[in-house]
Amino acid sequence: MNNSMLIGSIVGAIAVTALGSVAGYSYLDKGPQYAEVVSSKAVIERFSEPVEQCKDVVVQQKKAVKDENQIAGTVIGAVVGGVLGNQIGGGSGKKVATVAAAAAGGYAGKQVQQDMQNKDVESYTQRVCKTVQKSQEKVVGYDVRYLLNGELKTVRMDQAPGEKILIQDGQVLAGVAPQTTGN
Repeated sequence: MNNSMLIGSIVGAIAVTALGSVAGYSYLDKGPQYAEVVSSKAVIERFSEPVEQCKDVVVQQKKAVKDENQIAGTVIGAVVGGVLGNQIGGGSGKKVATVAAAAAGGYAGKQVQQDMQNKDVESYTQRVCKTVQKSQEKVVGYDVRYLLNGELKTVRMDQAPGEKILIQDGQVLAGVAPQTTGN
């Protein structure tokens, strides 16, 4: 083999090795790529769900009446009225006064008992419940605007991003990029 061919082969091999090394080094040296976050806005979903609300209320009701016809009040009123009517007048007028006073006393006694029965109430506490719709909100994601190679892009992420987001092969990786300090 002649010298020039040998030297050419050696120089060619060195050149190919050098170019391969530079290309491999730049490929291996290529670290993670980050995009600068321009803005991040929480995406909120609003919904309502049924909730039972209960409270205790005081209820009043009329007590059960044992003497619906107010017989006791009528009898007591008639007796008292008759006794008082018997004290008025004399002779046959006394009998008329006794009967009239007994009738008036009976009516008055019935009315007094009826008023007392109407005012006789009992109170108790009752639990009252009703179903109402309660509005709620939850964050379902984050609309993130970021700057990559001078181009403004948007992506929806599950978590709030930091100041930068990790990009691999032109795609945003899910999750939050580590916070960098000093850059």
